[in-house]
Amino acid sequence: MTQSVVVQVGQCGNQVGCRFWDLALREHAHVNKKGLYDEALSSFFRNVDSRKSGGGACGVGGRIQHLKARAVLVDMEEGVVNEILQGPLREVFDSTQLLTDVSGSGNNWAVGHMTYGSAYREQIVDKLRKAAEHCDCLQCFFLIHSMGGGTGSGLGTRVLSLLEEEFPEVCRIVTAIYPSAEDDVVTSPYNSVLAMRELTEHADCVLPVENQSLGDIVNKIKCMSHGGKPGSVIKRDSTIISGQGGLSRAEKPFDAMNNIVANLLLNITSSARFEGSLNMDLNEIAMNLVPYPRLHYLVPSLTPLYTLADISVPTRRLDQMFTDAFSKDHQLIQADPKHSLYLACALMVRGNVQVSDLRRNIERLRPSLPFVSWNQEGWKTGLCSVPPVGHSHSLLALANNTCVKPTFMELRDRFTKLYRKKAHLHHYLHVEGMEQSFFSDAVSSLSSLIEEYHHLDFTKGRLMPDAPRLSMAR
Repeated sequence: MTQSVVVQVGQCGNQVGCRFWDLALREHAHVNKKGLYDEALSSFFRNVDSRKSGGGACGVGGRIQHLKARAVLVDMEEGVVNEILQGPLREVFDSTQLLTDVSGSGNNWAVGHMTYGSAYREQIVDKLRKAAEHCDCLQCFFLIHSMGGGTGSGLGTRVLSLLEEEFPEVCRIVTAIYPSAEDDVVTSPYNSVLAMRELTEHADCVLPVENQSLGDIVNKIKCMSHGGKPGSVIKRDSTIISGQGGLSRAEKPFDAMNNIVANLLLNITSSARFEGSLNMDLNEIAMNLVPYPRLHYLVPSLTPLYTLADISVPTRRLDQMFTDAFSKDHQLIQADPKHSLYLACALMVRGNVQVSDLRRNIERLRPSLPFVSWNQEGWKTGLCSVPPVGHSHSLLALANNTCVKPTFMELRDRFTKLYRKKAHLHHYLHVEGMEQSFFSDAVSSLSSLIEEYHHLDFTKGRLMPDAPRLSMAR
């Protein structure tokens, strides 16, 4: 059985990660009634017998003594990690896998990447190695971080490069939370563009998630829950909108947004955690969805986004679920894939869904989805038999689509507005190791990425023979 390690960096990364562990435990408890440590649990948890002084792991199939998450938690402000350690999930995290400081990164990529990245390099590497040593067959690192702040963007991407350096053969899947245009962190365009260069160079796959899209989804759900429309009453225990993610404090507005991202992670890891008739290996995501090594940004779409109290005709609901997965309303970034080019697409289905249902819906939707000419059969599918708690079935679509280009262009525009004025630049250049060339190199890397997507869009799926920028992944 393969195992994966979740690396949570910064305030946002740790809050989302904590919610993932909370929901994952809920799923496993729902399925594993006898409380036995099995292969499903071993994928993301290790079983520690607290009676042993050495804290060794119990064998698969034994009674659960003490579950520990396969996680590394890093934050340069200790507030969120301390909240986790005081909350209901405090026993799930091994204290040796936590790394905190007190001063934070001041919303400055350079402080996170250069200052803390250098000061804590050995400790971070040590914790990553220890987490890896607890795995029999390490398959994947999941990195969760935000792009707008200093620790998430700066130290998060430094951790990413360390993962590539220390574990070059292990897949690196990044969930990156992008700030909205109205973000209250004035330096977030700098942080995001500097982080983008690192994500493009060092990640195998990036799942971009926009705060604006998350906020819109939460508002739609709230409107439905208060609308009182027959057949549209949302259950109170919906996994999307309920809970504080294992934290001890009162619920805050962004908790519901964090829940959506946690559900994305829940779905992408379902095949690794549970059995299914058509399981998708995590390594297969990058292998099948990334034809060009730099173009590895996969647009996530989740459905259903809520749990309805009334259940309509199952077949109709199933087909609607597939239709919804390709609508803008269910995407976690604001983009329109139907008017852009698909390079590849993965459908990860959970619940009592047949392979025939999957194939039928792909054939139904295929004519309306513009796929690149050389990859018309570019579908990857997975079926996991265990649905999320509270759902009969669910679907995560991951689209490698040129529709990410406008998001990156808007990010570059916001960066340029700040950079032209040299606004706040001195805060970065005062950091040891930081040079102005980092900014020009980062925006150049982003422009090159945008141009590669534009080139594919422009050719409308016909690869030009003189396309030197695009080299196929080997």
